[in-house]
Amino acid sequence: MAALATAEACDTNTALLGSGDLRVLPPIFQIYGQCRAFSGPIVTLKVFEDNVLVRQLLETRGEGRVLVIDGGGSMRCALVGGNLGQLAQNMGWAGIVVNGCIRDVDEINGCDIGVRALASHPVKSSKKGIGEKHIPINIAGTLIREGEWLYADSDGILISTSELSL
Repeated sequence: MAALATAEACDTNTALLGSGDLRVLPPIFQIYGQCRAFSGPIVTLKVFEDNVLVRQLLETRGEGRVLVIDGGGSMRCALVGGNLGQLAQNMGWAGIVVNGCIRDVDEINGCDIGVRALASHPVKSSKKGIGEKHIPINIAGTLIREGEWLYADSDGILISTSELSL
């Protein structure tokens, strides 16, 4: 899939930016993984310091989708590690965006997917299976719905109500 440059997308879609059909996530995410640019339809997940549902979703066929995890911005543990990064790659996910932390950074950086997260943290999450899948989530004041499109590159992350053309 050809990469859509986020800066160019913003320049050519000012009406969508104005209407809110194209939104820009605040520049709070670090870049991980081998794919610096990635895009795809969004799958949403809301969890807090618990990654059981993260694994459940990543065990399904990704089909080029992007898992967007609202981890509440927690900086106390990691929601994604090297094993889940490898699983996401193997199952065909385009990327993972975590409003929270990851760990096993060197392993994730070896994976052929795109990953964005607030930071890295060495502590693993709990395993209670608490959270909600496929619901509207809010990350840093930006509403994100299942089925919308995410575009990420070195300049930032865009959320669009529909697929953008190159």
